[in-house]
Amino acid sequence: MAQTVGDFLVQRLYAWGVRRIFGYPGDGINGVFGALNRARGKIEFIQARHEEMAAFMASAYAKFTGELGVCIATSGPGASHLITGLYDARLDHMPVLAITGQQARTAMGGHYQQEVDLSSLFKDVAGAFVQQASAPAQVRHLVDRAIRTALGERRVTAIVLPNDLQDLAYQEPPRAHGTVHSGVGFTRPKTVPYQADLQRAADVLNSGKKVAMLVGAGAMNATDQVIAIADKLGAGAAKALLGKAVLPDDLPWVTGSIGMLGTEPSYDLMMECDTLLMIGSGFPYSEFLPKEGKARGVQIDIAPDMLSLRYPMEVNLVGDAAETLKALLPLLDQKADGAWRKRIAANLDKWWKTLEERAMQPAKPVNPQRIAWELSPKLPDRVILTSDSGSCANWYARDLKIRRGMMGSLSGGLASMGAYHRFAELIGLKGIYVDNPNRLSAAWEEALAADRPVVLEVKTDPEVPPLPPHITLQQAKKFTETMIKGDPNEAGMITGAARQVLESILPGGSRDNG
Repeated sequence: MAQTVGDFLVQRLYAWGVRRIFGYPGDGINGVFGALNRARGKIEFIQARHEEMAAFMASAYAKFTGELGVCIATSGPGASHLITGLYDARLDHMPVLAITGQQARTAMGGHYQQEVDLSSLFKDVAGAFVQQASAPAQVRHLVDRAIRTALGERRVTAIVLPNDLQDLAYQEPPRAHGTVHSGVGFTRPKTVPYQADLQRAADVLNSGKKVAMLVGAGAMNATDQVIAIADKLGAGAAKALLGKAVLPDDLPWVTGSIGMLGTEPSYDLMMECDTLLMIGSGFPYSEFLPKEGKARGVQIDIAPDMLSLRYPMEVNLVGDAAETLKALLPLLDQKADGAWRKRIAANLDKWWKTLEERAMQPAKPVNPQRIAWELSPKLPDRVILTSDSGSCANWYARDLKIRRGMMGSLSGGLASMGAYHRFAELIGLKGIYVDNPNRLSAAWEEALAADRPVVLEVKTDPEVPPLPPHITLQQAKKFTETMIKGDPNEAGMITGAARQVLESILPGGSRDNG
């Protein structure tokens, strides 16, 4: 049997190092699925229950492995269902390739069943490269360029394959005018700024007395370099949500997450610093960064369009985080005064006690903060952590202490929420239900010791709100008015841990609890 376009596609993906594809089958993509079967396991196909989940799986695969994530779906609604998961990859700068089917070329433009203009549909989410194939000899360079673009630019790309094309005999492009002859292979380059720019950055950092660092997912492979720079500068470091695993939380100068899901020490760090070093982060909320003009700024990012976007930086360095920090380190002066770090450590000690007190506050029936607090010390080494979006992301961000070697990520830029089911035991998983806070510790131990995947469902109190790390006067006023008016729909939110925070700003309260 002659090699089909589908066979060539699978072989070319394999040549690029693809070993896993996430998706859901359908008539519009059957030619490729037939080729996957004929490849006899060279590329593993992982079937999701829905195309959206397949795209999220591809995004997560890219986040945790650093490799290309690939998802596949049929034409029409199968392709459109990929969109949300692909936006997760796009907003978090992950390399993902989407492959979808399409109606036959002869039917296109005829208002045919499941005919959707997929090139236009994908234009925003996969704007770096989206093309529909029209001839067998075209597929080679479409695959090569889509993958090289996804890897090189850390973007989402898409290829659309009409169903009648997939089963045609594959033909290499002829040696003729109007053809393209592409090849396989991409190695990420070493990207480091010029020495003069590194020196400008060092001059700014050396002049600072209170240096704050903010690290994101772009610093994930630069833990050693970030620690070395921080120690040289006597700096404190906050972590954006996607950068939670960059630094271990047992370091006394690591203040944890920043922003609405962040910690009070991270907020204080940013408000009190005179110099900001931002590394590999697109953290979106400028109100949690220093006031404009109060701190001098240096930013390192591999993507030029992310520089000086959240805070007006004095020096902007385009470069890989690890390599750029390595080149910057010898240019920095060793800070002698440890008063700044002592203040950070004291704030942290107080904060961890506050978090424990909040987690142990009574609730109806279980305080959601306690779930993460009880889990944290039980986590095995080298665990891979993830969280849904919503209020649970607060407890993931604040209460889980990261140790060296752990990995953690979630839907950061998109903050999309996933789907959940209550039939774990029916499909062979282990199901554990908890509605008593005193059962939490044992439930986590049971879950972590299980011999199969586990769904742990905890009935938590919906009236324990995730409050920001720093409560403004305006926020305090609204909470106070709610208590005075006695609004039954809102007053219930001011219970448990929330009340503990409010005691610090209401009459007769104190700030001793941090």
